[in-house]
Amino acid sequence: MDVSDLLLDLNPAQREAVSAEPCNQLVLAGAGSGKTRVLVHRIAWLMRVEGASPHQILAVTFTNKAAHEMRERLAQLMGESSFALRQMWVGTFHGLAHRLLRAHWREAKLSENFQILDSDDQLRVIKRVYQELQIDDSRWPHRQAQWFINEKKDEGLRAQHLDANHYDPFARTMTQIYTAYQEACERGGLVDFAELLLRSHELWLHNAELLKHYQQRFRFMLVDEFQDTNTIQYAWLRVLAGKSAVLTAVGDDDQSIYGWRGARVENLHQFQKDFAPVTLTRLEQNYRSTSTILDAANAVIANNGERLGKTLWTESVEGEAIDLYAAFNDLDEARFIVDRAQTWLKQGYSADDIAILYRSNAQSRVLEEAFLRQDLPYRIHGGQRFYERLEIKNALAYLRLLKNRNDDAAFERVVNTPTRGIGNKTMDDLRTFARDQGFSLHEAAVGALRAKVFPNRASGALQNFLDLLNHLQEQTADCELAELVQQVLQESGLREFHRMEKGERGQARVENLDELINACRAFEPEDEERSALENFLDRAALDAGDAQAEEGQAAVQMMTLHSAKGLEFPCVVLAGLEENLFPHRMSIDEPGRLEEERRLCYVGITRAMQNLLLSYAEVRRMNGEERYNAPSRFLREIPSGLINEVRLRSTVSRPYVAAASFKTKIEKSNEYGGLQLGQNVRHNKFGEGVILQLEGRGAAARATINFASEGMKCLMLQYASLEPC
Repeated sequence: MDVSDLLLDLNPAQREAVSAEPCNQLVLAGAGSGKTRVLVHRIAWLMRVEGASPHQILAVTFTNKAAHEMRERLAQLMGESSFALRQMWVGTFHGLAHRLLRAHWREAKLSENFQILDSDDQLRVIKRVYQELQIDDSRWPHRQAQWFINEKKDEGLRAQHLDANHYDPFARTMTQIYTAYQEACERGGLVDFAELLLRSHELWLHNAELLKHYQQRFRFMLVDEFQDTNTIQYAWLRVLAGKSAVLTAVGDDDQSIYGWRGARVENLHQFQKDFAPVTLTRLEQNYRSTSTILDAANAVIANNGERLGKTLWTESVEGEAIDLYAAFNDLDEARFIVDRAQTWLKQGYSADDIAILYRSNAQSRVLEEAFLRQDLPYRIHGGQRFYERLEIKNALAYLRLLKNRNDDAAFERVVNTPTRGIGNKTMDDLRTFARDQGFSLHEAAVGALRAKVFPNRASGALQNFLDLLNHLQEQTADCELAELVQQVLQESGLREFHRMEKGERGQARVENLDELINACRAFEPEDEERSALENFLDRAALDAGDAQAEEGQAAVQMMTLHSAKGLEFPCVVLAGLEENLFPHRMSIDEPGRLEEERRLCYVGITRAMQNLLLSYAEVRRMNGEERYNAPSRFLREIPSGLINEVRLRSTVSRPYVAAASFKTKIEKSNEYGGLQLGQNVRHNKFGEGVILQLEGRGAAARATINFASEGMKCLMLQYASLEPC
């Protein structure tokens, strides 16, 4: 292979990064700028031109998929044998640390056959520790301790580095649990994922000769997605590199969106100090998006401070203007998004070419229902459909038990959720008792308590659960459906239980529970002979039973913005661009977190290749109530000349004016089934009200009505039964 071939088809900045003299370099790689291509060609250049052997190269990625792709592309580019490439260490941080510990288990003070714990296995060990320490898991949830332990390990901290006598009860209790957990893992030869990095880092620090061996071996180190490294990963790299390794860091500070799980964008800045002198190369030519989309992304991200700085550009066409739709509410937003997806499909795009991105997982429910109504195939990427999510299934199990105490599946699901001291032994005995007596589990629990089958502690825990069910039955007897669900989530402790899961996961679970309440408020029963709860449970079961698109079937992709990183689609929708939703309400008052939200918006915009639709709702149900949020500040940061505001009443888009109030002008019409502005009407559920607004047409026609007893409501006319009065 001719050396010059390695630089063919590379742009000037890519050639500069690939052919740089052996030195520490930071490659600032913008979205869609070909960073994987640069990494692969750089490795090939080091081997062909600088004389490096595969044995001397270590390349770190963040996913196994990326590592596999790197090996494949190297093999294609260089024609090297698989044996030669196997000498090169290419893998994730955790994969490489695991390889190191397997090779040096004795020096790492591990048993030869140490066992790797996944997240579920780790949680089981923590639960055993709770039992040994007799810690109340209703006050200190197991997952809270799991999060604490992993966070401290990611920071490079052992239990002995923490204050066991801390004045804060939380810190003191968590440190006690961490200490006991660490001892349990040592006894059992167990290693969790966070331990892999921490233990291998300590291996370097405590074994000078071993460290020297690997420093002499790995003369060339390359790290992808450097902005996503956390404290321990950066320390691991810094120690291994020493003073002589040539380190290439590839990353993008504008795409650092994982601060909530420990990633430190500051590592990019620190790299330039710790590894000085550092050559900085910017990859700014984008091969993915139109110039209009890139101009919008550049304008948004320019509002962040302390950037290393770059401006994406493309030789591609200018492309279509970015569409903006101002929906009246979230239902209208979902309906419009379905309409736009259908338009794109008619234009010849495949369903696989379309992605709908949102800030919060809870937003998917309304979108899923809209797609199901139109029988359009969709797939939740990197997650579960709304009614299949753990917290929703937990809530529905409680609701099912209110209607049928003999629902064994629901009983088993929540008898110890939130945890209340009912262990596996108690449940095994209860199942046996139920089978022998021909009882349901609920009947068996009542009978076993009367017969004093269980020891005092187990009996007390079971009795507490039965008392809770009775209490919920009494408290919710006369409640409306939404109020009933709200009471169940509160009284059962489910809301607090899931809230205690730290970071984005706990926040997402609570938002999903709030969205369940929203679903109940909007629900209209079909069978009047049965209760609203029974109707709703039937609908939830049917929605859960409607399968996503089959494997291999073309489908519209729905996903959170965090899940979208690294992906690209010809047609993209960014939904829910409102203050308190995106940017998220928890980030608005914290500059660092607000900047990460803006980076998330930048990532979302740059997923789009040809078509981009932005949407927001003037009214959205959040936390169980209607919220009137302002349009997102990110919309105001996009130059007005790049955006067309889409209006339902016209087939022609109108230029969007950034300084405007964002309100869509309403065109009066009397083509709404005879309804008129100012008319008094009656609704079978909300009672009497006055029509304040009429807009949209056809299936999108809607009315804003001020009801005397219920306040302001927006109703889609095709579903609302309104009678003049």
